[in-house]
Amino acid sequence: AVLRLMNNKGVLIGGNIGKNKLTENEKATSDYLICFDTLFDYVDYFVVNVSSPNTPNLRALQDKEPLTALLQTLQNQNLAKPKQKPILLKIAPDLTEEQLLDIIAIVNETKIAGVIATNTTISRNNLQSENKTETGGLSGKPLTKRSTEVIRFLSEKSNKAFPIIGVGGIHSADDAIEKLEAGASLIQLYTGFIYEGPQLVKEINKKILENSL
Repeated sequence: AVLRLMNNKGVLIGGNIGKNKLTENEKATSDYLICFDTLFDYVDYFVVNVSSPNTPNLRALQDKEPLTALLQTLQNQNLAKPKQKPILLKIAPDLTEEQLLDIIAIVNETKIAGVIATNTTISRNNLQSENKTETGGLSGKPLTKRSTEVIRFLSEKSNKAFPIIGVGGIHSADDAIEKLEAGASLIQLYTGFIYEGPQLVKEINKKILENSL
């Protein structure tokens, strides 16, 4: 693992895999397997995306039965390889507490590497704009509070049984610290990186160092 990181100059490459827009959910596993096998030699870890609101019916794959089957199939394929790659599940912020408990059970059963919480939201509750009729996934500051709530719930209810990568509305160093204190092991930046600029990474690292002293 260390040698691979050195060869990549310290850069980890993840493969975010999903199904085609036109593929029926009943046949979705085939799409995921094709992506998994095609990317296996080129990535360091996989993200199983069943939570994008922009692919019709994709989020239905988060239900317990289809999700368990999908993850177990990918994990079996992973275990058949000479060397395994971490598989992470990316979930929506709009799941209920009951659904989140199912996620914990599924992760423990399939023994995947962890969870990425969260993807974009279909909720418009925290949107200040009067235009709340647009469809699709909403990212950025309106997502901050909810994604942190999901992280904290998963962490507490699972007794920190698996790593959680926290993402959603991180626009400041304080936002990042909040995610970490809620139970995230790592964090990701998307919208905040664009709007706040690359210096946000330095500010976050500086804050983390200050808090660890």
